[in-house]
Amino acid sequence: MSSASSSVRRVAATVLAAGAIVSAAALPAAAHDGDRHHQQRPRVEISRVQADSPGREDRSNRSLNGEWVEIRNTTRNPVNLRGWTLRDSDGNRYRFDNVRIGGRDTIRIHSGHGRDTRTDLFQDRRDYVWDNRSDTATLRDDRGRTVDTKTWGRRR
Repeated sequence: MSSASSSVRRVAATVLAAGAIVSAAALPAAAHDGDRHHQQRPRVEISRVQADSPGREDRSNRSLNGEWVEIRNTTRNPVNLRGWTLRDSDGNRYRFDNVRIGGRDTIRIHSGHGRDTRTDLFQDRRDYVWDNRSDTATLRDDRGRTVDTKTWGRRR
């Protein structure tokens, strides 16, 4: 009985030691995964903003379309932007309909009127959206979560 109890204790000690080793090895890996998660770039990001329309700002459609926000898909897979929104700091909002952005592709969202294509979308506005001196562009997904922001000039 004493040898059986000794064997049980040895087996239990071996199992506990193995569990401790596995736990110790997994802990740094889990911590590292958490750090990597926080450092990832967004899948879709605001890559560039042309807030100051080139040339004379005369509210012509050409001038309105000279201001735009460029959005880039940083992944290899297409992303559907249906229900996503793009807003400025004054609350002007553009809502994406059935827009799909291909992997590693970019699209530009212009302020004026035009015919939507695979690379250019139009807000169909008659006035400028983006403040030349300072503004913030905010991209939100279809659940209202902020995906990316781009701020220029002094913050309000």
